[in-house]
Amino acid sequence: MTIRMTMPMIGTAQAWRDAARGLINANVAPCDVSWGDETTPAGLWDSLPPPRTDKVLTVPKEFISIARSVVWHSDPSRFALLYRVLWRLRDTPHLLSDRADPELAQLRRMEKNVHRCQHKMKAFVRFRELGSPEDPRRSFAAWFEPSHFTVEPTAPFFARRFGDMDWRIITPSVTASFVDGKIAFSAGQSKPPLPEDASEQLWTTYFRNIFNPARVKVKAMQSEMPKKYWKNMPEAAAIPDLIASAPARVRAMNEAAPTLPPLRVEKVQQQLARLPESVWSGDADALRAEISACTRCPLHCHATQAVHGEGPMDAPLMIVGEQPGDTEDLAGRPFVGPAGKLFDEICAKADVDRSRAYVTNAVKHFKFIPRGKRRIHQQPSTTEIEQCKWWLDAERTAVQPRAIIALGASAAQSLTGNGEGIGKRRGKVHLLDDGTPVVLSFHPSYLLRLRDPVARQEASELLRLDLTRAHQLAQNISV
Repeated sequence: MTIRMTMPMIGTAQAWRDAARGLINANVAPCDVSWGDETTPAGLWDSLPPPRTDKVLTVPKEFISIARSVVWHSDPSRFALLYRVLWRLRDTPHLLSDRADPELAQLRRMEKNVHRCQHKMKAFVRFRELGSPEDPRRSFAAWFEPSHFTVEPTAPFFARRFGDMDWRIITPSVTASFVDGKIAFSAGQSKPPLPEDASEQLWTTYFRNIFNPARVKVKAMQSEMPKKYWKNMPEAAAIPDLIASAPARVRAMNEAAPTLPPLRVEKVQQQLARLPESVWSGDADALRAEISACTRCPLHCHATQAVHGEGPMDAPLMIVGEQPGDTEDLAGRPFVGPAGKLFDEICAKADVDRSRAYVTNAVKHFKFIPRGKRRIHQQPSTTEIEQCKWWLDAERTAVQPRAIIALGASAAQSLTGNGEGIGKRRGKVHLLDDGTPVVLSFHPSYLLRLRDPVARQEASELLRLDLTRAHQLAQNISV
């Protein structure tokens, strides 16, 4: 005799779980069970199922998750397949880790199909309003034809999404109703005569306007939006016309696109790009006030304050660093932290009076990431350097130094447009568009990061030589 297990269309997941627990506890082998739903006729030799039991059955959580999805698949063999795998789990608890097992592979394919069907249901259900919009609680209904029995497991999503209205989702197998905040399920039915919805025309107009004819891929679109759903979607009526007219619309877009400028215009634009980005006409106090209030890039959101340059506005030498550090950010002055102290020592060896030079940075705000109580320095991006270049050009215009020394990659990037290869380029003189000489060198913070005392001493000596050369250029001394 074969034990007959009939699963209901509503509450299928719990019904199968209870039935499987009873069969396992009664030690009923899979070959002695015939599974079906309410539409499957009973066999001639089928017997009654064993009594229900509350005995706990321990199974892996992964199997429970798979079963909760697979029971909603439309394949009639799903219940028997689940029970066979459950039966095997008693002797091979690590069965679920076997990716080559054919029955497990079939279960996972079915699970994926159910999840895909749920996704399609969430995307393609289209409600139409019933009754009057003036009713205290508006009511809607939708007809849908899912590939699997996914109405019951997907209904909670619609309850959360449309909790302020009553609705029904009618399918051939099950009808889900949400009335006064409660979900109920009943038998399915044929497609009812739903009224026209005034908002469908507006939705179709919106769909037409967001349709991009230049990116039409019909097969990909039908994969994501299968044609079986089109008849219940108001916007789908516009799809054939949109696809047919796509080539003509693309041609029209190309014809309306702006043409490339003539070569003479490109040359003029290149000449304009080489001009200074800013010409400062105000006084020094106004410049410092403008820099302090800068919001040109997001760095101002987290830094304590902007750090403007300091020194005589007629200084012959301009010293440009990379950006403020943690100490400079708090003090509001450039080169006062550990790197600044080291730089002061090298200035003394080079016979450069820092108080007679204009000292500033390529970037005016401190860029960092917090790590505990510390703020770790971060390299400015090219965009941030370009945004702050406006202020550096303004300082150059106001001070008009006879020579500049650029310390580090960010300073070189801002002044020369190239921050790469400082080690190979240091000591060389670059002429800016206005003829101002720029000497490239190491930033003092680089020296602090050198752990080898010999390497640090050698780099310090190179920085001293570069500083001496920039100082001599500023004093119009032949070098």
